[in-house]
Amino acid sequence: MKSPETTPAVEEPASGAVTTFDTFDRFAATVPPAPPQPGQAPRSLEERLAYHSQFVTVRTPAIENLSRSVRTLMILGRHQHVTARPSLIVTGPATTGKTTALLEVGRTCHLAHTRRAHPGDDSVPVAYVLVPPGATAKTLACEFARFLGIPVTTRMTTAQITTAVCHTYTAAGVKLVLIDEIHRLNPRTSSGAEAADWLEDLTERVGATFVYAGIDVTASAVFTGVRGAQLAGRASLIDCGALPARAGEREPFRELIAALEAALDLHAHRTGSLPRLASYLHERTAGRIGSLSRLIRQAAIEALLDGSERITKTLLDGISLDHLAEEHYRPRTPTRRTRPGSR
Repeated sequence: MKSPETTPAVEEPASGAVTTFDTFDRFAATVPPAPPQPGQAPRSLEERLAYHSQFVTVRTPAIENLSRSVRTLMILGRHQHVTARPSLIVTGPATTGKTTALLEVGRTCHLAHTRRAHPGDDSVPVAYVLVPPGATAKTLACEFARFLGIPVTTRMTTAQITTAVCHTYTAAGVKLVLIDEIHRLNPRTSSGAEAADWLEDLTERVGATFVYAGIDVTASAVFTGVRGAQLAGRASLIDCGALPARAGEREPFRELIAALEAALDLHAHRTGSLPRLASYLHERTAGRIGSLSRLIRQAAIEALLDGSERITKTLLDGISLDHLAEEHYRPRTPTRRTRPGSR
């Protein structure tokens, strides 16, 4: 198997960052900074700081699997009109790249459509929606309306908003609907059950392929009860979990580190020094892609600011990561040891 390829980074977005068509269109069309190329003139310090703050993301097996599956299901559902099309769920722990994978696939689909579009084509190939906290049928419907700028007033009923959403999404030619933070949906509550029913109704009325992403979806309330069984019966799972240190004869985490190291723009960094720290980095980040990317990016920025221009274990160990990673590596409450003779 080939080593992972790198593509422009996709940051986990803040709520609302790309949840309108205009912002998603700008996100998809923006060409991010590229890694340094042979023969390229040296970039300034400010340019390199900006580059490492965005950096690259690695096309992991999960992203490749999702891209391939989405393409297949969109073709499979193209002429299916009677029942809801088969869907996909991207699941895994926090900071393992679920949103990155979702947006990378959305960007690819959006740009493919843009390249093929004829002049005057104003169709919308992709919609991206965040499930709001404590989602109800009406708040979820409003999020779908907001993406395409559908006017909604406080006096409108859920049924009226739904009719407007279904009509507009169909007229706009939406072919791929990406729904993030699906674990926020709780069918165990009355309002959550209504939201789940609303979403199921939408999948049957809008001729698009639906892809969901959320934290540990199979262990959440989303897969419980009759409604969960209906979703599980239609959706395939893409596991976006932490990368293992070793998988058979391969070392996927070391391959990921090497791909990220190759994209660094540091004048004194020694190639191969980070892969040699693979065991330490895996323990430090628990194999989570998001934590690893943040650690290397922060280290690169500190190496630029202090003038060392290289990443060392000492530098890495002095960086505070996200709380999830820090609690894994150096928990604040150590395991208590039993003193001899005590019970």
